[in-house]
Amino acid sequence: MSFVPQIKVPATYMRGGTSKGVFFRLRDLPQAAQVPGEARDKFLLRVIGSPDPYGKQTDGMGGATSSTSKTVILSESTKPDHDVDYLFGQVSIDKPFVDWSGNCGNLTAAVGAFAISSGLIDSNRIPDNGICTVRIWQANIGKTIVAHVPVTNGEVQETGDFELDGVTFPAAEIRIEFMDPADGEGALFPTGNLVDQLEVPGVGTVQATMINAGIPTIFLSADEIGCTGTELQEAINGDDKALAMFETIRAHGAVKMGLIERPEDAAIRQHTPKVAFVAPPRDYVASSGKPVASKDIDLLVRALSMGKLHHAMMGTAAVAIGTAAAIPGTLVNQAAGGGGRNSVTFGHPSGSLSVGAEAEIIDGSWRATKVVMSRSARVLMEGWVRVPGDCF
Repeated sequence: MSFVPQIKVPATYMRGGTSKGVFFRLRDLPQAAQVPGEARDKFLLRVIGSPDPYGKQTDGMGGATSSTSKTVILSESTKPDHDVDYLFGQVSIDKPFVDWSGNCGNLTAAVGAFAISSGLIDSNRIPDNGICTVRIWQANIGKTIVAHVPVTNGEVQETGDFELDGVTFPAAEIRIEFMDPADGEGALFPTGNLVDQLEVPGVGTVQATMINAGIPTIFLSADEIGCTGTELQEAINGDDKALAMFETIRAHGAVKMGLIERPEDAAIRQHTPKVAFVAPPRDYVASSGKPVASKDIDLLVRALSMGKLHHAMMGTAAVAIGTAAAIPGTLVNQAAGGGGRNSVTFGHPSGSLSVGAEAEIIDGSWRATKVVMSRSARVLMEGWVRVPGDCF
């Protein structure tokens, strides 16, 4: 009996923000996987180790969480005034599909660094010492992101003293600007309302702010769903009833936002929308044991990704939080004390995060012009990944 040997494909394993993923240059992928479609999806699934009915991704590069089951494909940009095109694939852990419906804000922090290190940026643009500005076209949602990457002695600086809650070790700070971050061509508030009364069978009617910034997100008030906003992962992820409630809300919110036609379609669109709940600030202890004082934050936010409470905060959800906080009347703004603001610091399960946002009314509708935050990134391993030659 004959067997097809494994092939090896150049790849880099990187941390970006509080996520990890496998990064590829488009031109390095197998020919069949260089275009969107079944072959590409099957290749990435095998790289990550999905679908895995055991939920461990032991036979792949995935880490068995939504934060570590991610892939990135970069290429020279096809868009004027941009350096690279960035395509993000969220790989399902236990199902055979890759979700291309949204961006990953955390891995965005690593995109500029990878682009510089892998030869996708003109060497004349890279300073010997200073900041290299990388203009990124986010292909999933059709938006511009600008990364400001530190460079030392002509190479990306990865080490430093910038600390990010949810990441164990300090690293170099990378500032990221999400320009006009409403997802795709959609309205910032798809329903036209800052707060909706969302009817959810089996749950009831709940208030929801449904916003389309960074990533489509459904915000709820913690007290209305029996939460405090100080929950850590196990409090939610160990409660099957709570997880089912959040998924039902997410499915019906997705219909209301026009993202899917039927609630049951949410099962094949796991990456978007996100669902999160907010509350006014209060003292709590983060998952690391670090105390978070109410005086140091503006509000509390907990968010779910791929059906589980996130251990920190998704970068794209942070964009949504910053944008919603800047707009008086949203549930996020109300939890932060109301009024106008251009920045917000929120508490999440691993600590806190600050986000700056600019929003204004244009032609009678709210529009987010820019959201800014700092993350960090680091190469963990580089070389090749190997997969069976007949897996795609």
